[in-house]
Amino acid sequence: VQLQASGGGLVQAGDSLRLSCAASGLTFSDYSMAWFRQDPGKEREFVAAIHRSGDRTLYADSVKGRFTISKDKAKNTVYVQMNSLKPEDTAVYYCAARRIGLASKFSKDYSYWGQGTQVTVSS
Repeated sequence: VQLQASGGGLVQAGDSLRLSCAASGLTFSDYSMAWFRQDPGKEREFVAAIHRSGDRTLYADSVKGRFTISKDKAKNTVYVQMNSLKPEDTAVYYCAARRIGLASKFSKDYSYWGQGTQVTVSS
C-alpha cells in the first residue's frame, strides 16, 4: 500500500489549498481515509476523515466549516479542500488509510500513512 500526498505550499492567511492523496496497492473502496497534521514539537493532530463509503465525514473542531474532505473512487484519491487558512494551520499534513473500520479521529486506528506534505500559512 502506498499513499502519495501532494498539494502543500506556502500561502497567505485567508487563502485556499487543496491537498491530494493518491492511494495504490489497495482496494480503495475498502478503506476509510483521513488527514492528520503535525507541527514540529507537537503531537500529530486529527484534521478530517471520510468513511470508505464516502457518505460520512468527521472534522476537527478547529477546521470545521473551513475544510472539506472528499474522495474520488475512480482516481483512488482523497482530497481535503482547505479554505480561509490561518497561520495555526501550518503543519505537515499526512494522509492515512484504515481498512474496513469506520472513519476515526484516532491515529492508532490507521494502518497506512503517506509521507506528508508541508503547508505553511503566513500572516
